[in-house]
Amino acid sequence: IGEAEETIISGSTFKNNNALAGASYGVIDSSVYGDIADVGVNGVAAYGGGVAIDLLFGAIHTSVTTITDSVFERNKVRGGKGGDGCMSFRREKFVARGGPDGGDGGDGGSVILRASEHENTLYHLAGKRVYEAGKGEPGRSSDCFGRKGHDLVLDVPVGTVVLDAVRGNVLRDLSTAGETFVVAAGGRGGRGNARFATATNRAPRQFERGQPGEEREVRLNLKLIADVGLVGLPNAGKSTLLATLSRARPKIAAYPFTTLEPHLGIVALGDDRSFVMADIPGLIEGAHRGRGLGDRFLKHVERTRLLLHLVDCSADATVPPHEAVAVIRAELRGYSAELASRPTLLVATKVEDDAARAAARELSAALGEPVLAISAATRTGLVELLAAVAARLWPAPPA
Repeated sequence: IGEAEETIISGSTFKNNNALAGASYGVIDSSVYGDIADVGVNGVAAYGGGVAIDLLFGAIHTSVTTITDSVFERNKVRGGKGGDGCMSFRREKFVARGGPDGGDGGDGGSVILRASEHENTLYHLAGKRVYEAGKGEPGRSSDCFGRKGHDLVLDVPVGTVVLDAVRGNVLRDLSTAGETFVVAAGGRGGRGNARFATATNRAPRQFERGQPGEEREVRLNLKLIADVGLVGLPNAGKSTLLATLSRARPKIAAYPFTTLEPHLGIVALGDDRSFVMADIPGLIEGAHRGRGLGDRFLKHVERTRLLLHLVDCSADATVPPHEAVAVIRAELRGYSAELASRPTLLVATKVEDDAARAAARELSAALGEPVLAISAATRTGLVELLAAVAARLWPAPPA
């Protein structure tokens, strides 16, 4: 239906998000955590900003989910028509002038969108142009009411934004599991002639037709829900960092624009805390004007609480680090001033030799702000990085 952009990430579901850290050392129970098993590695304790982190190296115990970034254009939803009222008179032996007994028609069913943790994509809604709820049944004689039409409940992933396809305004942001939204209400059932009986009109022949249900064209837009978003120029090491810290397996190669769609990974800390990290395709100068892959994937980091701005400080970097920072910050401002003001940690990547470490120090001095130097390949600086992220996501209460 219309255009569909798909991002598929293999792995398990969000249900493991809140309790992934099984133990500081040893094995994680596969019966509890699904395919996350046998992580028997040494734990390394680190402290940063008063936050203790037990990072399990090797296969860091995390899970990922399957997400499709889907935008379905102009789906039509239609509430069910209400049933007609009945015009009838009681006809029974030995009952003279039985009077009106036409029942009311049943109300039409409604089209309801429900945010569900069991849905990760909008793909199951593809292939159908119109979604219509059940019609109400007409009223019958003997004061019998018509049955209400069945509601049509469509489960969508948590994070789905419902927009009016004609006007373009947001109708509802389904950001909480179990939240529902009646996108098209059913029509009201018509009244039977028994409703019109009065002292002066004892044999009414009036009745009402059922009203049509609401009908509108909607657009469903899925925004990934993540705690931490990775931004940076192409080939800055975003996918490598995500693959190192989580069980996500995005495509990694030594050329720009390897990542063509967003990826999610769940990063677990050793203290029963975890967070969701989102990797989006790299930005280039002019992305907010449509260059490269554009900035259409920035919507997936709009919900994040923290941004990690990754800057390549290696000798192979195609753009000097300070220019790379300026480009990304300009693109964020061009997309959204609110997103540009989001809390950010500046991270120097591929810091694996003395020259890269010097470039990271020069970047920090030039910007006048701290820069975290890491190497995902050698796993250096990751403990300090996770400590800084945890301190931002879970700040210590004031003394």
